[in-house]
Amino acid sequence: MKNDRKKLLAKVAYLYYIEEKNQAQIAAETGIYRTTISRMLAEAKKEGIVKIEIENFDTHLFQVENHVKKRYNLKGIELVSNDLDLSSSELEQKLAQAAAGMLRGLLTDNMKVGFSWGKSLSLLVEHLGARHLKNIHFYPLAGGPSHIHARYHVNTLIYSMAGKYHGDCRFINATIIQENKELAKGILSSKYFEDLKKSWQELDVAVIGIGGQVEEKNRQWLDMLTSEDFSKLKQLDAAGEICCRFFDKNGQAIYEELQDRTIAISLDKLKTIPNTFAFAYGDYKAQALLSALRAGYINYLVTDEQTILKVLELDQSTTF
Repeated sequence: MKNDRKKLLAKVAYLYYIEEKNQAQIAAETGIYRTTISRMLAEAKKEGIVKIEIENFDTHLFQVENHVKKRYNLKGIELVSNDLDLSSSELEQKLAQAAAGMLRGLLTDNMKVGFSWGKSLSLLVEHLGARHLKNIHFYPLAGGPSHIHARYHVNTLIYSMAGKYHGDCRFINATIIQENKELAKGILSSKYFEDLKKSWQELDVAVIGIGGQVEEKNRQWLDMLTSEDFSKLKQLDAAGEICCRFFDKNGQAIYEELQDRTIAISLDKLKTIPNTFAFAYGDYKAQALLSALRAGYINYLVTDEQTILKVLELDQSTTF
């Protein structure tokens, strides 16, 4: 490029970025058409004459967010950087704050909101401030496990959400996994459960966690599963679960017998909810998260940079 051209591009850029004149003013001052000014500003950036830097923020993180959002057709994503000096508990707190911020922006008057349960969602709820919304309702998406700290139980979470947002809530009085499908069918077909099932058809937002690798030695909240269940899930190469609805690497529901014993919203129904918000992190959840993204179970996501980079590595999509 000739020096005269570079000088002209630099002058236009100076007028626009330093003197903060608009394109119409620059056109009047230089005698160059306004549409040409716009192209020249783009050319100045392309040629490196103009370099834009954003101080104190990792713009690479924004680039990753944009790539993930487009690749998996998400409506929203928030990534938290893995600073070297952060402890695991501090990272959890930062993630919970980010999740609370995104969810707060989603909730409005007259909404029906479904909630799953677990430690991550408990942290999210703790970080949500009070806000007065009109006619907002909270519903459980799944039964609870047989043993769990009360603060992580779905009924605790939706009760807290109803208090914070001046709404109401509906409790669930069943464990998520039943001994056999007859017991599960009886609960799901009972009169008291009819309204809850109807609410699952009308949800505006679902708030979920995503379970990762399934190992019997690391049962965590899966204490209601039998050794036979764990063996079968391993045999079927389970990638993860949402509300104890297990799926494979392609996000397809597996282990029909267990599905029939599960008191929770189905994966197919989850896909029909307009806004499904997932809060999940950790390398061991990367495959489960990738499977859920591929299957379209979620359209809002909060996680950390390390986890999402592992997801992209598994998906062979690290160039962006």
